[in-house]
Amino acid sequence: MPASQFDPDAFPDGWGHRHLLDLERLSTAEIRLLLDTAARFKEATDGCRRKLSVLTGRTIVNLFFENSTRTRTSFSLAARRLGADVVDFTASSSSLSKGESFIDTARNLEAMGVDAVVVRHATPGTPHLLAQHLSVGVINAGDGPHEHPTQGLLDIFSIREHRGDLAGATVGLVGDIAHSRTARSNLWGLLKLGAKVILCGPPTLVSLRWKELGVEVSHDLDAIVPRCDVLNLLRIQFERQNTRPFPSVREYAHLYAMTRERLKRAKKDLLILAPGPINRGVEVTAEVADCPQSLILDQVTNGLAVRMGVLWLTCGGRSVAGDAAARRPPARAV
Repeated sequence: MPASQFDPDAFPDGWGHRHLLDLERLSTAEIRLLLDTAARFKEATDGCRRKLSVLTGRTIVNLFFENSTRTRTSFSLAARRLGADVVDFTASSSSLSKGESFIDTARNLEAMGVDAVVVRHATPGTPHLLAQHLSVGVINAGDGPHEHPTQGLLDIFSIREHRGDLAGATVGLVGDIAHSRTARSNLWGLLKLGAKVILCGPPTLVSLRWKELGVEVSHDLDAIVPRCDVLNLLRIQFERQNTRPFPSVREYAHLYAMTRERLKRAKKDLLILAPGPINRGVEVTAEVADCPQSLILDQVTNGLAVRMGVLWLTCGGRSVAGDAAARRPPARAV
């Protein structure tokens, strides 16, 4: 679909939220709407390369309190692909260093006329707190180990592009489940779309209590590899750990890295994902990261599509705040 033929009115209704805070509380229909919206934007922008003007006049603020490369850049590019202005907030050089509270900082930014705030913070629940104090859209770009909804969506989007319906697919999430916000968002989204989820990693990082959510838990990667249609290889998050959860990185890689030998025992059409940053030789070897089954770079591209869809729905789409029709500008190819 050429950008000149993009029609915002062609999108289905069904999104009634100003914010995107997590996937846990979204319905299956809402998750499907987010994915379908992302697909439309990817097509309309020629694989996320061209621009549309559907958010012209909007301003998006990136409010990041943790380091980020992919997510922050992806949100910035996604906003600009839709014609919005972007402000990148740097906490170290802000009034926070002078004692201003987090909420006061955000409310001052809101008073400048912004339309959405993309927030990343080390404390779980921070985006939810912000949403209680702001009238503009709040998008969670990762809150500690809690959730990272757009990462979960882009992972699922990438799987869906290659497999179609996820119902009945077996997806293994491998690695640091205990500290992974990506694992939590993937888990909720996959379960609601009908996939079977297996969590795999060392016992210190994958508690048996996860079974209470309706997933399978395994501590043996070799046992689950032949059963999986998808493996999502998660980074060991040493920065969130108070104690070392295994004797050495070398031992972890021996037991849980996806290697060429393990790939030979997998299904021929196995899909390999990794949310990044990837540590070659730890959770995945170089030859697997670069193999034909790897969707790692596809995930990066799809992150733009997902974030375009999320931004449009939360600060310029059809069902936001009841005045979406008045706020929606006409589409124009750039």
